[in-house]
Amino acid sequence: MPRVLTLTLNPALDLTVRADGWQPGTVNSGQELHLTAGGKGVNVASFLADWGLNVTATGLLGADNAEAFDSLFRAKPITDAFVRVPGQTRVGVKIVDHATQETTDINLPGLRATPESLRELHSRLDTLHADHDVFVLAGSLPPGVAPDFYAELVARLRGRGKYVALDTSGPALTAALNAEVLPNLVKPNQHELSTALGRELQTQAEVLAASRELLERGAELVAVSQGEDGALFVSRTQTVQAHPPRVQVVSTVGAGDAMVSGLVSAHLDGLKLTDAARRATSFSVGNITRLGAHLPPRDGLEGYAAQVTVTPL
Repeated sequence: MPRVLTLTLNPALDLTVRADGWQPGTVNSGQELHLTAGGKGVNVASFLADWGLNVTATGLLGADNAEAFDSLFRAKPITDAFVRVPGQTRVGVKIVDHATQETTDINLPGLRATPESLRELHSRLDTLHADHDVFVLAGSLPPGVAPDFYAELVARLRGRGKYVALDTSGPALTAALNAEVLPNLVKPNQHELSTALGRELQTQAEVLAASRELLERGAELVAVSQGEDGALFVSRTQTVQAHPPRVQVVSTVGAGDAMVSGLVSAHLDGLKLTDAARRATSFSVGNITRLGAHLPPRDGLEGYAAQVTVTPL
């Protein structure tokens, strides 16, 4: 069975508080609290493990509060290849409001990466690359990591014939999309793509044109997420738009990571673009119906997939 490796340089403990109808600047009552292991690559690993794939998770992880990650990796199971570093992994606060079906994120800065920890991580990646077919590079870069880290890693991995998916934002995405070698799969949202390319993308035609530029430069699939409106999926031969069914939203945390996971699984199964878009959207829909980075059983995902509307463009 193909193996997938996810890289998370800036993981987080997600502290999710449910506070229906909360208001800023006042005292609010909360209904629930959950502390879970998170970070984009960790979430992707969790979803793919739920789907039944062999997954390894690596990156930089604070040694002082790793218990939630250890528990997640044992439960799924996910092969733990994280480099433990001194200190505590950052906390991300998520305020979930079921009344409005909105989630508010407060992300704290991560641990500063040292040259020693990055050297150990590179050594670990060099050891792991031979046993893995797909690499998912996901999330923000912590202090101490250069913006071109992902760009350089993409070139190395693609030079070794690996399939590389990238889901990041800010300077890291800008560097990766302006590099000589692009990832196979890129999944920004419209604002992230606009910022990375340095120009406004206000219309669907402009988003599609920008996506096709990336394809001409070496990407194989560009998925542009559009929130409640679904996503655009652009390959070298076809373009489709997927619209999700309406569901009761529990939390939107991890929806984009679920989409990446769906696309990775679709790649490994050799699905055509229409079916890949349907699966990716069903993963996102399934995720937002529950708390944390977890998928419903396969029959539930198949039910959501049957309700996804996919329109060729």
